[in-house]
Amino acid sequence: MMISRFALGAAAAMFVAGAAVAGSPHSNTSMGTGGSAAGPGTSTGMSASTVGSGAGSTTPTGSSGTIGSGGSAASGGTSATSLGTGATSTTPTQSSSSLGTGSSAASADGGKVHSRSGVHGNQNNLTGQSMGMAHQQGGVWSKSHTKTKVHGDDLRTRTKSMAHQPGGPPVKSTTRNTVSLGQ
Repeated sequence: MMISRFALGAAAAMFVAGAAVAGSPHSNTSMGTGGSAAGPGTSTGMSASTVGSGAGSTTPTGSSGTIGSGGSAASGGTSATSLGTGATSTTPTQSSSSLGTGSSAASADGGKVHSRSGVHGNQNNLTGQSMGMAHQQGGVWSKSHTKTKVHGDDLRTRTKSMAHQPGGPPVKSTTRNTVSLGQ
């Protein structure tokens, strides 16, 4: 199984951010999840993997949290990747939130690809979504979909990656993470 540089870099960034937030001497939470799946060992095998991380810190004068997840899938000559990250920071007089998301898809031999991303919201609530899909004739496809939300003191993310070849079910991997700062 191969992991793209994009997915590997994203995973490393999420774990570094989580470790940095978890360094405060007050109330901290941090977590990491991930999964992978691989199809039967054929010359054009299929695989799907996801990874996620989140951390939060609360002190008497404020709170901050970060969360992210990403995944990739590959089957035959197709591949797809998606990623989403979110963060929030609050003090007694100010608050700030951010959210970023993206996806990519690729297909060999004239296959079809589709990639889309969007972020919506206001100063208290942000929602982002990305999906990358690649198809080839004959039922070979890869898909990765990430949803990320920053709503007040709650941060959530979910990534689902799938890959399929004819003759069997798709392989799937899903990661969900939640950070609740509870102030």
